[in-house]
Amino acid sequence: MRLATFNVENMFERARALNLDTWAEGRPVLEDFERLNTLIQETVYTPAIKAELLAIMGRHKGLLTQGESRFIRLRDIRRKLIARPRGKPAEIAVGGRTDWIGWFELQREPVKEAATENTARVIGLLQADVLCVVEAEDRIGLKRFNDDVIPSVGTQRFEHVMLIDGNDERGIDVGILTRAGFDIVRMLSHVDARDATGIVFSRDCAEYEIATPKGGRLLVLINHFKSKGYGSTASSNAKRLRQARRTREIYDRRIQDGYEHIVIAGDLNEVPDGAPLTPLLGKSPKLIDVMAHKTFVGDGRPGTYGNGTKSGKFDYILLSPKLAKKVTAAGIERRGVWGGKNGTLFPHLPTMKSDKDAASDHAALWVDLDI
Repeated sequence: MRLATFNVENMFERARALNLDTWAEGRPVLEDFERLNTLIQETVYTPAIKAELLAIMGRHKGLLTQGESRFIRLRDIRRKLIARPRGKPAEIAVGGRTDWIGWFELQREPVKEAATENTARVIGLLQADVLCVVEAEDRIGLKRFNDDVIPSVGTQRFEHVMLIDGNDERGIDVGILTRAGFDIVRMLSHVDARDATGIVFSRDCAEYEIATPKGGRLLVLINHFKSKGYGSTASSNAKRLRQARRTREIYDRRIQDGYEHIVIAGDLNEVPDGAPLTPLLGKSPKLIDVMAHKTFVGDGRPGTYGNGTKSGKFDYILLSPKLAKKVTAAGIERRGVWGGKNGTLFPHLPTMKSDKDAASDHAALWVDLDI
């Protein structure tokens, strides 16, 4: 059987702030968005909180005056957060969280049709029996992609489609697609996992137990750790460390439960020797990174994101020791990525005419398992 992981970076719609040319362009928007939604949760809106809300909204043209800007929209459900007296500056019209119902959300826009189709083409090249998907909008979108887009490019659709909505308000969740004969016999979400600091997972650490045609059992933990795209380096590292610790706890618990064949897959947003991944890659017994497995055949580039540099090694298939012994082959699929400014760093799909046509900024990883 073949298992793969692929960060598809959304299939049909994507937050505009995530769809800019570089992370640096969208980072201030995402930081403002996160801060706005944090501030409105306060029980009492002090003068300082009100001033900060107005200042942040004022940075986004239209958000104070019309309730929406290019990147952010204010949703008022009961009462209004903002009052706009005639001839006077806008002001916060409520005294705290219990005085109104509403929130801020990111504006979305369609993903380019060619990019969506190229995502399906990459999936066709992978020929996976079990595909871990990172950054899918929701199960309905993933199912439509499977039913309509995948067959339209000459690729066989999957039999089973599952996605559990996670904690990210931007619509970037983790899901799974499996072929006929690879039934999902158990699934478990960890969206509510907490530690002393609070909610642990940015999206989820979704567990899927797969029955294989040979009668084996494969437990897959799919994750998408905290991004490096916004927030301070220290806070982002701390969040990923918490996520790695909890993922390791879940893994250790399943080993104690008797599972031998376990995969941790997805976008962990950290390099292998980064401190946040120590619970996964630096703790004994060590999980085996498929890119370090003796059977792995790469293309000379150590990373999975962007141009494939060492600092861009974000995507993983981590194997339990007993499962690592069942590997027969492994590799990377980079043809959906636009390499360099002109797309000339490495081969890409012939249907990719510009960077806007790229299936993703992430290469996909795959592994063949004899179970």
